[in-house]
Amino acid sequence: MARADFDTVRKIGLAFPRAQEDRYYGMPALKIAGEVFVVQTSHRSAEPNSISVPVGFERRDQLIAADPGVFYLKRHYELYPVVLARLDRITREDLQSLLHFAYDAVSSGSVSAGQQRGARRQKSSTKIIRRKRSR
Repeated sequence: MARADFDTVRKIGLAFPRAQEDRYYGMPALKIAGEVFVVQTSHRSAEPNSISVPVGFERRDQLIAADPGVFYLKRHYELYPVVLARLDRITREDLQSLLHFAYDAVSSGSVSAGQQRGARRQKSSTKIIRRKRSR
């Protein structure tokens, strides 16, 4: 099995319609409609040559249970609907399937990489306007 890296991820991911390369927290990432569907990990707890992929909490648990040698999770990422994948251990076919799943989940709006478990989105109209008091 050839060792994969983010260049491999880039080649696979940019083949999806409207996928674009960008940066997320300074790291190489691929997005669809402004939403990340894969990013090279940057947190110090993640293993080198890993990616973070938004797949949802249930799917994450399934992936880790099925192949903990490839898929894993670190405390920093627990609140987010992402799974970490070791690029040096994943097959190209599995990587393509993982990226396709994430692309579909993000483009449909069912998963957002930045949405924390239990977090509620605030309405944009909840801005508090404060007036200066006159003395």
